[in-house]
Amino acid sequence: MPRDERRAQLLASALEVFVNHGYHGAAMDEIAETAKVSKPVLYQHFPSKRELYLALLDSHLAGLTTMLIDALNCTTDNKLRVQATMKAYFLFMAKDDQAHRLVFESDLVNDPEVAARLEKFNANYADAIGKVIAEDTKLPPVEATLLGRALAGMAQVSARYWLEANGDLDIEVASDLVYRLAWRGISRFPKES
Repeated sequence: MPRDERRAQLLASALEVFVNHGYHGAAMDEIAETAKVSKPVLYQHFPSKRELYLALLDSHLAGLTTMLIDALNCTTDNKLRVQATMKAYFLFMAKDDQAHRLVFESDLVNDPEVAARLEKFNANYADAIGKVIAEDTKLPPVEATLLGRALAGMAQVSARYWLEANGDLDIEVASDLVYRLAWRGISRFPKES
């Protein structure tokens, strides 16, 4: 199997094991078994469980970042931007691979390296939102970034809650409710400044 395909296979197997058992409960033996490879093959690609975990986290944070930045840049209409961004969070949570659990519910969120990666993700995305807000409202960058953090946090927390509600609310309805709340708040800034 080509190296990139093998790496993808190992990451998929690791995601399954980490999601089911958490970082501390996961074992390299089980990851190798799930991937149907020997432990030496697993260790050729990832020298330690920690490196495997961090590679997986980086991969999913990069994927979520791409989804969110694409949503933010899909239009110049700010109302549609807010709608697309909120929906992107909900779609990430709704994916069957449960990557959201690795990203947002890991038993390593307080680990300095994991926390730094999550903070970098949150900061970069809030900065991207903040730049759009600053351009449109002429608010100082620190205020615009605060609003970016608030919008991103609203999307993340509400999408996680929606997922925990076990499908009691359709994804379109849920993301639309949050989008409308966010839009009603953020759309006031250009008029008030």
